[in-house]
Amino acid sequence: MGIVENLNSLRQSIGNANVKIVAVSKTHPAEMIKIVYEADQRLFGENKVQEMVSKYEQLKDLDIKWHLIGHLQTNKVKYIISFVDMIHSVDSLKLLKEINRLAEKGSLVINCLLQFYIAKEETKFGLDYSEAEEILNSNEFKEMKNVRICGVMGMASFSDNMELVRNEFRELKQIFDKLKQNHFSHSEAFCELSMGMSSDWKIAVEEGSTIIRVGSNIFGNRIYT
Repeated sequence: MGIVENLNSLRQSIGNANVKIVAVSKTHPAEMIKIVYEADQRLFGENKVQEMVSKYEQLKDLDIKWHLIGHLQTNKVKYIISFVDMIHSVDSLKLLKEINRLAEKGSLVINCLLQFYIAKEETKFGLDYSEAEEILNSNEFKEMKNVRICGVMGMASFSDNMELVRNEFRELKQIFDKLKQNHFSHSEAFCELSMGMSSDWKIAVEEGSTIIRVGSNIFGNRIYT
């Protein structure tokens, strides 16, 4: 199948209009993004700032909503702040402060997700619940006017053990529910649970995901040069 057929097949398989697809276009050229865009896809995700900036420049005439889904270094926020639609990977107060500072300079409000560490691997970034509480209870966070916390994000273990993956997604859903109750009960914006990728999105949707981040199931294998 071609990439448009892949996307339409994914949409049919999800069968839930409330689940958003972020088409992860990392390593794929702007021409392929255009093809998927023409099939009414608007959310595109990139892992690396430099690649995202390059594609934004090539495609800035299109009304793409760019999602930064990879680890974000504080010193690179400035490159994406003017056009990013959502940052999925907020994993420290330091990063949140820099996003808020630069957004304030540009009179912007930036949508952010708090990234949580749920995998049984050492390579993943993210907060644990106590660290998130520390951020949300801090006076510094309470004074921020230019970030909008829209929910949480997490990555499950890269594993064939689907029961392990399911349990990790359930843990993230429990974190979301707890934060909603304790910190965001009056926030309509806090509604997103970003979990699930090409290998495990079905389980993620079953466990309550509202955003799945899918690359190879749409674009095919990554292109490395």
